[in-house]
Amino acid sequence: MARHIITINGLKAVLMLGMLTIILAGIRVSADLIVPFILALFIAVILNPLVRLLGRLHIPRVLAVSLLVTAIVMLAVLLVAYLGTSLNELARTLPQYRSSLVAPLQTLEPWLQRAGIEISVEEVLKYVDPNAAMTLITGLLAHLSSAMSSIFLLLLTVVFMLLEVPQLPVKLQQLMSRPVEGMDAIQRALNSVTHYLVLKTAISLVTGLVVWGMLSLLSVRFAFVWGLLAFSLNYIPNIGSVLAAIPPVAQVLVFSGFYDALAVIAGYLAINLLFGNILEPRIMGRGLGLSTLVVFLSLIFWGWLLGPVGMLLSVPLTIAAKIALEQSLSGRRIAFLLSDVHPDQALRRRDAKQD
Repeated sequence: MARHIITINGLKAVLMLGMLTIILAGIRVSADLIVPFILALFIAVILNPLVRLLGRLHIPRVLAVSLLVTAIVMLAVLLVAYLGTSLNELARTLPQYRSSLVAPLQTLEPWLQRAGIEISVEEVLKYVDPNAAMTLITGLLAHLSSAMSSIFLLLLTVVFMLLEVPQLPVKLQQLMSRPVEGMDAIQRALNSVTHYLVLKTAISLVTGLVVWGMLSLLSVRFAFVWGLLAFSLNYIPNIGSVLAAIPPVAQVLVFSGFYDALAVIAGYLAINLLFGNILEPRIMGRGLGLSTLVVFLSLIFWGWLLGPVGMLLSVPLTIAAKIALEQSLSGRRIAFLLSDVHPDQALRRRDAKQD
């Protein structure tokens, strides 16, 4: 009898794993359709508190949404125009960097040789191809111009989502067998995701502005582009700030020299220490409810499943998945594995339940 029960449980586990594999494969194949919807959903989550704030000022919801979207469109047009100009200038500058690489490489060559690393400047320069970088920049400009229609459809989806918010609770309750518990879970997920996204957006915006100002003070070219990059990549946990620092440091190392690059590195370290390790944990207040390992693994998983947008939204997606898992008895075990609960806290909770 026991063997029969084990066989049934094993068969259920295999079937569930197979269904999960099929679902994930379907999501990955249809990522081009799903990603804009998910991005629009999270943009709507960020903007909804502003719409509610305007509503408290007795501004009708339709007018509030229209004002916000108009402001976003104007800001996006200005950013795209300025970014396009900067990328064009960067593309014209790229052919100069091959000759500029000689001096820093010659400076580093004796240091590397003392460390036992044999390197030849002439051999390294053979692998430096300005045409490849120019092709990349040209592709970025082409994508930037073709993305305008996608941005319009994305904003249109956000508008309809924001207008639909007041009717959503009633509609969702009709789909649930247990409306009270279901709406409570949805509200907790919305509160957690909104709390994270709104504060993360504000912190990322300040980080991007500070990076822009720091690079401008150091007379680094294309400071606005690198500030915008810092703002965007700050959404990626753990490694985003590191990735954002690589291009400006490489540029300064090539065009300005080793000591100027050290100054830029020191500036990025100070900014990341201040915002990432001091201000952000204090402003965020309570934790995300996810362990550090899960945050990093979610970055890899959602990036594989949904691409770059999945990496940017890995934390809120994982928070929503964790809260959804907590609604079933079998899912609570997986949700507990994702949490950042200390073993002592887990033991105290178990003892409290037994009492």
